[in-house]
Amino acid sequence: MSEVQVPGRVPSPLVEVADERFARRGVRLLLKRDDLIHPDLVGNKWRKLAPSLRAAEGRPLVTFGGAWSNHLRATAAAGRLLGLGTVGIVRGDELAGRERNASLERCAADGMRLCFVDRAAYRRKAEPEVLAELLREAGAPPDAFVVPEGGSNALAVRGCVALGEELRGLADVAAVACGTGGTLAGMAAGLAPGQRALGVAVLKGGFLAEEVRRLQQEGFGVPRGRWEVEDRFHGGGFARVPAGLDAFARDFEERHGLAVERVYVAKLLFALTALVEEGAFAAGTRLAAVVTGRPFPEG
Repeated sequence: MSEVQVPGRVPSPLVEVADERFARRGVRLLLKRDDLIHPDLVGNKWRKLAPSLRAAEGRPLVTFGGAWSNHLRATAAAGRLLGLGTVGIVRGDELAGRERNASLERCAADGMRLCFVDRAAYRRKAEPEVLAELLREAGAPPDAFVVPEGGSNALAVRGCVALGEELRGLADVAAVACGTGGTLAGMAAGLAPGQRALGVAVLKGGFLAEEVRRLQQEGFGVPRGRWEVEDRFHGGGFARVPAGLDAFARDFEERHGLAVERVYVAKLLFALTALVEEGAFAAGTRLAAVVTGRPFPEG
């Protein structure tokens, strides 16, 4: 499967924005516009999925996610674009009898077959026997190519190395919002010596640093790059958008004319603004924030 079949705009643009909150600390804020890479495989989802699409070699895709998963939507879109069958195993069997939200409707419209599974079993999906049962329950074809939740596997980590390489010499710190850690693991490996990567966790639990280490081991065999994880800005957990965070995002939109996705990007930008106020970055720092997605539904 050739990558040209899912062409993307890479390298993505890097644009500087004038924001007095950063400027008064002597920090330059740059936005790495990965949200412009592809209209359907938005942002880092293109970077993470393209290697798995090549490895699948035309086989059906099976993957996992919650009811508002960006990854599920991207996988469904990839299936539509490439003519591949897709199956989405969705966390929460109680959702099966409810009206589908806009995200799941988009998945279904793109041809993804949805299977809603028990949350307890979903949490154990990495266990071989549980995974086999989930695949059977979902009616996955025997030759299906399984992509993990969030798309974070060794292929995805290696695919995200290019993100770091695109920022070489252009930023001192590269920051990205993290769910499963694959983008951070790859980006950090692609940066040059002297640069560092910062991941802002959007889920609570404090597990992300260990997951990034595991993904780098899986992807490269050894740790790569300088990186760290900031766990304080998850806003209460995944897909939680407190009123203060929403107000911050609306203000950022008005300041800079950028539609701010709330689940990941808003938390990243809020974290960086708070960290700048805390003096976390030295004067003269070029701080690149990776814009990994757009609001959904758009409009």
